[in-house]
Amino acid sequence: EVQLVESGGGLVQAGGSLRLSCVVSGFTSNDYAVGWFRQAPGKEREGISCLSISESSTFSADSVKGRFTISSDNAKNTVYLQMNNLKPEDTAVYYCAAEDRSRDILIKTLPYYLKFGMNYWGKGTLVTVSA
Repeated sequence: EVQLVESGGGLVQAGGSLRLSCVVSGFTSNDYAVGWFRQAPGKEREGISCLSISESSTFSADSVKGRFTISSDNAKNTVYLQMNNLKPEDTAVYYCAAEDRSRDILIKTLPYYLKFGMNYWGKGTLVTVSA
C-alpha cells in the first residue's frame, strides 16, 4: 500500500521560508514520480512541482519558479519542497502526491501530472503566510 505523509507546514511571515517533507512508502521500484500540489480556500487545486525519482528530473510551475525547489533524498524515501520568499498568496493546504510510472499505459510527463493530478495522495499540511 502506497502511503504519503507530509510534514513541515506552519505559520510564517512574508519573506520567510519553510521546508515541506513527504515520506513515501509502498512503491516496489523507483520508477515513480512525486509532486507537490496546493489548494487555497475557494480556489482550485494547483500543481506546483514534480520530480521523477528514477530520472532525477524536475518540473515546476511558473508561479513558483525561482522561489520553490523540489528535491529528494532517496535513502530516506523523502521528497522535499523548499519554499523561499513566501508570499501571503502562497497560503494553502499543500499536498504530496505520487504515481507509479511503470503502471502508466500512456507516457505521462511531469507537467501532465501537475495539470491532471496523480494516483496517490497525502492528507496535506497547512501553510499560512502572514503579511
